[in-house]
Amino acid sequence: MTPLLIGPHRVDPPVVLAPMAGITNVAFRQLCREQGGGLYVCEMITTRALVERNPKTFKMIAFAGDERPRSLQLYGVDPDVTAAAVRMVVQENLADHVDLNFGCPVPKVTRKGGGAALPWRRRLFARLVRAAVDAAEGAVPVTIKMRKGIDDDHLTYVEAGLAAQDAGVAAVALHARTAAQRYSGTADWEAIATLKQALDVPVLGNGDIWEAEDALRMVAETGADGVVVGRGCLGRPWLFADLEAAFAGRPARKLPSLGEVAGVLRRHAELLTDTFGSERDACVDIRKHVAWYLKGFPVGAELRRSLAMVSSLTELDDLLGKLDADEPFPLDTLGQPRGRTNAPGKVHLPDGWLASRDTDVVPEGAEVENSGG
Repeated sequence: MTPLLIGPHRVDPPVVLAPMAGITNVAFRQLCREQGGGLYVCEMITTRALVERNPKTFKMIAFAGDERPRSLQLYGVDPDVTAAAVRMVVQENLADHVDLNFGCPVPKVTRKGGGAALPWRRRLFARLVRAAVDAAEGAVPVTIKMRKGIDDDHLTYVEAGLAAQDAGVAAVALHARTAAQRYSGTADWEAIATLKQALDVPVLGNGDIWEAEDALRMVAETGADGVVVGRGCLGRPWLFADLEAAFAGRPARKLPSLGEVAGVLRRHAELLTDTFGSERDACVDIRKHVAWYLKGFPVGAELRRSLAMVSSLTELDDLLGKLDADEPFPLDTLGQPRGRTNAPGKVHLPDGWLASRDTDVVPEGAEVENSGG
């Protein structure tokens, strides 16, 4: 397949780590980069928090010294604030690539008109994307990640993709679900194929890539130029080794024993310690990953519980030492969903949001919150 280019950056293999809040910090990205190539995106950052130099936000946009290209995802609703954030990225050399979030379905985001809600307001959407591209002045490529629409009655992905292309984005990624689906059901890969046929810029597909074979199948079925991997790598950073092998035509796949998984988990905790500068903070963060790493392995409830409450690396080592290192990888978990698999739900929107598509007025209060990321 044709090499994936995001502006001047060649992404080989054509694999992107999706930004995931509380997950894709510099430690997790390094862990994944140690497994295989690709483009690794940091956690979503709010434009307002960046412009106001929120200390927490600046910690979140840390990159490893050898991390190139440095990929940053911004969330914003106000074109002026978004432009200011992108200018700041360029002028202060904070990143080599900027992605704009139009895919988040979380109520606190959509009820302000942001994330997956914003493309419905097509003039505001186009103005925001163009403001970001113009502010980048060609110094860094700008891309977008979006969903199919708010729900099946309010689909926007083709129109939004064309508008983003007209604004000058370098690529468009589509999570082939609606905001109302959240993370439920099955991703609609036909929508990825439809978008690919409509656009000239590279199109990346996202949704239900649990194994390397899923990525190959998505590309073959949709014509996508690359894939975006989110929940599939939770507790399985070696998925990126499988993806690199698959796109190179190699059949090798990693099926680590429980002892090998424990080693990866320990490495993750070490990297988190380096990131946070605190062993305890690192152990608090690793707790949420434990169930993902151990998924499908026969590990007793008490040991699982203890690992999910770990507070030091010494304690972690002691608990990992109690695992059966020779236990083979549970093959029945292959191809199974990981992470959030919640039910469909109502999308929370600002009052009157669906009544008009053509206003480009920024919703009141949309940029007030300074969340620190």
